[in-house]
Amino acid sequence: MSNPNRELSLDKVVVHMGVGESGEKLVNGENIIQEITSLTPIRSFAKQTVPGFGIRKGAPIGCKVTLRSDAAEQFLETTLAIVDKRLSQRQFDKHGNFSFGIEEHTDFPGQSYDPKIGIFGFDVIVVLKRNGYRISRRKIQQKKLPNKQRITPEDAISFITSKYGVEVV
Repeated sequence: MSNPNRELSLDKVVVHMGVGESGEKLVNGENIIQEITSLTPIRSFAKQTVPGFGIRKGAPIGCKVTLRSDAAEQFLETTLAIVDKRLSQRQFDKHGNFSFGIEEHTDFPGQSYDPKIGIFGFDVIVVLKRNGYRISRRKIQQKKLPNKQRITPEDAISFITSKYGVEVV
């Protein structure tokens, strides 16, 4: 009999698209993310100035959307099918979260190539959770998460292979 508090679940899926500049290119990226996720994206801003790329600190350079519950699970299944349900072990961080990229938005079902817009890629960041993680995030009586409640990369790999049938190489 397994402990239900040791079971992993999907906390959220963040879809991020960095276009590197504001203007029409960013608006096109926002429209694509909105079509794919059916949610309104928020803009992400540059943290520092990079003169070589023409980026100023505080300038909008990307957009992102956070998906939770059933919408997150459906989106994750769709995007994993795009990458042929194969992930690298290097895509998992030490906290059990993982991310992967989709090179072309046209790979997504229902999306077609428009020469006026071009091709955009986006990142999919997946955050896993285990019951009891809230003690490290709450405001009142915030505590450190015990080691037995932490998610290791091995836990995440076994979860993603058993639940979604993903092959980790």
